Amino acid sequence: MAAPSSTSKFINFEPVFHQFDKDNNGKLSLAELQHCMRTTIGEEMSLQDAEVLVQSLDTDGDGLLDFHEFIKLLNMEEDEEKELKEAFGMYIVEDGGFITAKSLKRTLSRLGTSRDIEDCKAMISSFDLNGDGVLSFEEFKLMMML
Repeated sequence: MAAPSSTSKFINFEPVFHQFDKDNNGKLSLAELQHCMRTTIGEEMSLQDAEVLVQSLDTDGDGLLDFHEFIKLLNMEEDEEKELKEAFGMYIVEDGGFITAKSLKRTLSRLGTSRDIEDCKAMISSFDLNGDGVLSFEEFKLMMML
């Protein structure tokens, strides 16, 4: 039995792609890409950012994203998520899967940045959305995006 191709896991994204392909030409325009980003991840994308993104993924040079180029975008997002999970794992020392002030202090120290525990608590509280005194992966992702 042959191994599934890397794109086979994205087959279910074809309906999503076609939903945003408003003019049904099989490609996403800059405006369609902006709408897609706003709708799917709640992120506003400037026209300039959309142009840069399309240029980086557009293999046929038409200034639009076909389905396979769209899949490259999804792969980029998946790679970023993987890198963030690895970075998040660097900070976790205690059980529970959260970044605590103590684990943040220890990791920063290993990276050559000395902070006292109060500074670490303040850093955590800035992104601690649920007020539990620690950072979950979702809160860490938010911190890293800013």
